[in-house]
Amino acid sequence: MSEYSSQAGWQARQAANLEGILGPFVQKIERLTSEMSRVVVGQQTMVHRLLVGLFTGGHVLLEGAPGLAKTLTVSTLAKALSLRFKRIQFTPDLLPTDLVGTLIYNPRDGRFEVKTGPVFANIVLADEINRSPAKVQSALLEAMQEKQVTLGDETYPLPKPFLVLATQNPIDQQGTYPLPEAQLDRFMLKVHIDYPTREEELKILKMSAEPPYEVRAQLSGTDVMEIRSLVHRVYLSERLENYIVDLVGATRKPEAYKLAELKKYIEFGASPRATIALAAASRAAAFIAGRSHVTPDDVKSLANDVLNHRIILRYEAEADGLNARKIVDIFMEKLPI
Repeated sequence: MSEYSSQAGWQARQAANLEGILGPFVQKIERLTSEMSRVVVGQQTMVHRLLVGLFTGGHVLLEGAPGLAKTLTVSTLAKALSLRFKRIQFTPDLLPTDLVGTLIYNPRDGRFEVKTGPVFANIVLADEINRSPAKVQSALLEAMQEKQVTLGDETYPLPKPFLVLATQNPIDQQGTYPLPEAQLDRFMLKVHIDYPTREEELKILKMSAEPPYEVRAQLSGTDVMEIRSLVHRVYLSERLENYIVDLVGATRKPEAYKLAELKKYIEFGASPRATIALAAASRAAAFIAGRSHVTPDDVKSLANDVLNHRIILRYEAEADGLNARKIVDIFMEKLPI
């Protein structure tokens, strides 16, 4: 028996064992989403993607016009999780020390004391993240990637669970700093937030006249860490593994997948981190849906949010009215599972 077959068999057994303990956690997740719906109207996709990030430890970037409940949804999620939450408003004059903290000299003891910054929380909301300069972005990058912060000569671990949820406004670009590609790659998902439907907006209008609802905690930090460990046990078949690798590989070398006509549009394709992220996100989506195995729809529903910010396009794409999301849609349409 090959090593790969042995590993696939182990994964199948893990998924089978997961079936027996999945129910109570799924019920907790349903109560969590129900509690959030008491405050956040609609935006089911945004809530779902936040849960996918939470249960995989993957950071999420929310992009949408002002007033679409991005900040409200993140703060509501934190309250429903009974986790420590910090909101950081990113501005052009923000300093790295405002984010991670600093060392303060104590003249009485003759020593430096650590004053930790707001990044030492379980859920950190980086509001309008693209309004701060490169030094702040690099300070946040270490926290996102390494789950730690360096102050002076010492390194301090961040609390568990730790998650960065960032927002940015795609309309107003004055006074903004485009996120470096290396930092964009650290976000598991980049989610486009759209306007609510007419029915949802009518419900929002009626709710605005009511007293604010006090959100009750439905999941603890221990629950979140336990769910993260269980998500790894969700079964991903060999066929879907190959499909994910092909989908990401096509963004780099479309001609190798008989899609040479797309080569002129793509400057750089997605990194291997995208492959890992799409597999992990698909497992989390299956878990949230109450399944111990991943389906093709799980992969396809998340592919755009995982890949759109990792593909760098040439000018020809914009000239022909194509963006990264449209190109990923073409890949999914053309590549067979």
